[in-house]
Amino acid sequence: MKGFAHSYPRAHINTDEIIPARYLNMDQEKDLAEHAMEDLDPDFVKNVRKGDIIVAGEDFGCGSSREHAVWALRGAGVRAVIADTFARIFYRNCINNGFLAVECRNISGKIQTGDELEIDVKDGVIRNLTQNEKYTFLPIPEFAQEIIDAGGLLNYIARKVD
Repeated sequence: MKGFAHSYPRAHINTDEIIPARYLNMDQEKDLAEHAMEDLDPDFVKNVRKGDIIVAGEDFGCGSSREHAVWALRGAGVRAVIADTFARIFYRNCINNGFLAVECRNISGKIQTGDELEIDVKDGVIRNLTQNEKYTFLPIPEFAQEIIDAGGLLNYIARKVD
């Protein structure tokens, strides 16, 4: 998978910064997408393109447990988030919603906004095509990748039942 980076190297970007609580009365991705990251980066929605990738520091997605954060990012066209580390509940919400979250220690200071990235999930490699660099990460567990590939936990279960 390839996409362009939106870099936010700060630690502890919380779910209220990903999608502010004032929009939690919405549940459609297209509506939430209009407000993704707006308190952190007011120009994010204008700049993000389908297939782009967010790169962040430690503990991305901390704070309140809300699937809305994943829905807002996906609705905005974000294909994946790469972070130094993730808040546990946010990471699980990503998997359960079929959204790729890649943990790669110390990556946040290495990638700049606009860098073109390629993620090889199977081999655990991120290539920064702009800077001609390569970073490795522990591949996502097979069961989690199967859930992501199915489009989320509900789709995964439905396939197993049929």
